[in-house]
Amino acid sequence: MKLFYREYGQGQPMIILHGLMGSSDNWLPQAKMLGEYYHVWVVDQRNHGQSPHSTEFNYNVLSNDILDFIQEHRIDRPVIIGHSMGGKAAMSFALAHPEKLDKLVVVDIAPKAYDVRHDHIVEGLKAVPIDKVQSRQEANDALAPHISSEAVRQFLLKNLMRKPEGGFGWRINLPVIDQSLEMISGGLVNNGVFEKKTLFIRGSKSDYILDDDREAMKKIFPNSTLVTMETGHWVQAEKPEEFVQVVLSFLNAG
Repeated sequence: MKLFYREYGQGQPMIILHGLMGSSDNWLPQAKMLGEYYHVWVVDQRNHGQSPHSTEFNYNVLSNDILDFIQEHRIDRPVIIGHSMGGKAAMSFALAHPEKLDKLVVVDIAPKAYDVRHDHIVEGLKAVPIDKVQSRQEANDALAPHISSEAVRQFLLKNLMRKPEGGFGWRINLPVIDQSLEMISGGLVNNGVFEKKTLFIRGSKSDYILDDDREAMKKIFPNSTLVTMETGHWVQAEKPEEFVQVVLSFLNAG
């Protein structure tokens, strides 16, 4: 699958993977800052952004997409950064192909299964009469009864696109995502140990990485460290400059 990507900077390669219902657009400020030091590829994962849609959607295929992307672009041992769903895809890839990357950065997700968390968001998106809305504001108004946070609604509405023939549609593959929520919330699909340097970054106001998760993280990623930032789940978006400095400090430490 040919994934859409954006490219910044020069130097050691770095690949960034967004979370569920995100896209490369969400990472542009951080990618540009990191591009001052690294050659950054920000990827739209399948069923997201401008990448193709597919009925196949699980962590095995997301991991294989990373491998195909690295081979297609002849990328040599990149740093891989992944947030949430992208973090699980990155961890799965690291366990399957440890020789293919240099270091790993996982943002606000642990290597474990979660209860399904995004079903209310998907239900809200499904409630938007996408074939009838005439403006972004109409879509926002339709989402409001289901999702109270204006910030979350605006994040989700980045997936709204104007179709060439008129009207609006979703960039995300909403039916497949709807059917895949249990899979997305599941644990890692690959066994093993990733011995290389790994950084976990969590938000102090998020419950995705708990103190009790640290022991399991160390078993799978023994050479890992954990940094806590004063944010919620969208760590990199809430404090982009601080996030970039945390990442650079980790990478520069050798």
